[in-house]
Amino acid sequence: MSLTRRTLAGLIALAPGQAWAQDGPLIAAASDLTGALPLIAERFRRAGGGPVRLTFGSSGALTRQIEAGAPFEVFLCAEASLVQRLAAGGRTVGPGRVYGQGRLVLFARNGSRVRPAGGVAELVQALRDGRLKRLAIANPDHAPYGRAAREVLTALGVWSLAKPRLVLGDSAAQAARFALTGGADAGLLPLALALGPELTRAGTHARIDTALHAPLEQTAVVLRGAGRPARAFFDFLATPQARGVLRDFGLAPDGNA
Repeated sequence: MSLTRRTLAGLIALAPGQAWAQDGPLIAAASDLTGALPLIAERFRRAGGGPVRLTFGSSGALTRQIEAGAPFEVFLCAEASLVQRLAAGGRTVGPGRVYGQGRLVLFARNGSRVRPAGGVAELVQALRDGRLKRLAIANPDHAPYGRAAREVLTALGVWSLAKPRLVLGDSAAQAARFALTGGADAGLLPLALALGPELTRAGTHARIDTALHAPLEQTAVVLRGAGRPARAFFDFLATPQARGVLRDFGLAPDGNA
């Protein structure tokens, strides 16, 4: 990925709920895609597909908006079960397609007393010795990455210790902002955000073993009423051009990024 594109990704990576471009189909996406998806949209446009509008949020909140009739045409969700719920309600065209296996990381900005290189052992120790006073995660009630973070803390036996120290973001991107700006000492965040240039410059991260939480099968689906441009964008997600961007952001469909 070029420096220019990485810089663009960094500028927009933590911007919540905004639509990019002035026209074209409206695409709803999980907030861990705020770095990757605008680059994919630009490749789609240059390939002759035209502009698309992108809006980001937690997958749970976007699912509820779709159920309430929001005019999205494609949904890139961070959790397969939410797409299955929409499909069962007759709101999708087909079952969708997995576009990436999500990964969770422990992130801390430079200067934090938490050292991500120590992995989950450091996370547990920092909670126990008091160095980790505030831990940012997405809200587990509606954000898949927040649910995964809760599962990790539970599997490690420190959920009750961590719970009063949690700083909850409405989405994974907001949780990342808390960890980035000092609102938290560290965060359990999506790898896709940690690989963006802004977080890469500001701190370090270590990947969390996926055995500690249920799989994050990130799934894209066409929604009922979608037009031809939206369906073309959905198809473009499976092309080498799009898959290359997803791999750059740690979202390889086979989980081997």
